[in-house]
Amino acid sequence: MFGAVDPTKSCYRRVFLETNWYYKNNTRARKRARKYPGQGGLPPEEVRMRRVLSKVMPIVLLLGLTAYVFAETDPVPAQRELRAMTVAELEKAGDARRAINDFPAAALYFEAALRQDRRNAVIYNKLGLAQISYGDMNAARNSFTRAVRLDPNNVNAINNLGVIHFRQQRLTDAAKYFRMAIALEETRAAFHVNLGVTLFSQRRIEQAMKSYERALALDPEVFIRNSRTGVAAQITNPEDRALLNFELAKMFARQGNAEGCLRYLQYANENGYRRMADVYRDPLFSILWDDERLHEMVEPPAAR
Repeated sequence: MFGAVDPTKSCYRRVFLETNWYYKNNTRARKRARKYPGQGGLPPEEVRMRRVLSKVMPIVLLLGLTAYVFAETDPVPAQRELRAMTVAELEKAGDARRAINDFPAAALYFEAALRQDRRNAVIYNKLGLAQISYGDMNAARNSFTRAVRLDPNNVNAINNLGVIHFRQQRLTDAAKYFRMAIALEETRAAFHVNLGVTLFSQRRIEQAMKSYERALALDPEVFIRNSRTGVAAQITNPEDRALLNFELAKMFARQGNAEGCLRYLQYANENGYRRMADVYRDPLFSILWDDERLHEMVEPPAAR
């Protein structure tokens, strides 16, 4: 420690005292101080480099800050300009911001549109999607709830409200809203997927697989599609995701879909499923027992 320093002394005096202590207690520093007197023990080239950096760095930082401020997107217009735009123009501008993932700006446009048209369920749903994208779950829930109250048949808002409840671990409420969406539009595969995820999270695995089977029957590519009007319920825990992928592999195996089965076995393996050896015990997976790709993934019993 440097010991007590008189606070009445100048900051320069304090620096001198501390530096003096450092040199007295550091042999290497003393040698450098003798070799380069008057330069703080620094070689001339290092002194020159520090001087150059002290002049250049402020300019570099200023340029970087300028690029950060102006390189993103056009600034959101002032409130006076927003009030001058029509509801359709504000909705279009909000959609454009959502398309480039500028969700806070999109929310500002949708909120401005709703100040002019407070009974527009479609825009409330879009506002909720922007809010959920930047993590404001409570605001998103309020927006989706308002959309459903204004239009009880707005299936996208009903589904999205279910997703909010799912992410907040209110699984019973989530399942209720997903069933409401399915009752209104049974042919939307994404709704069946969301219900399946919720049922799986409740460990109602047999019912969950039925929902997944219905979803795949409606749309074989449902797991890879993205929607601009809705969000999906997703399992984030790796162990649960591994188990779900293994159960989906079983489902594909029951359907005789070897490629789908192998794909989801791979996903289960990547997520650390601990009972991968079961593929050689369960006759469901017999369609893959002679497949070299399965052997590379899970060593067959004869080779152990």
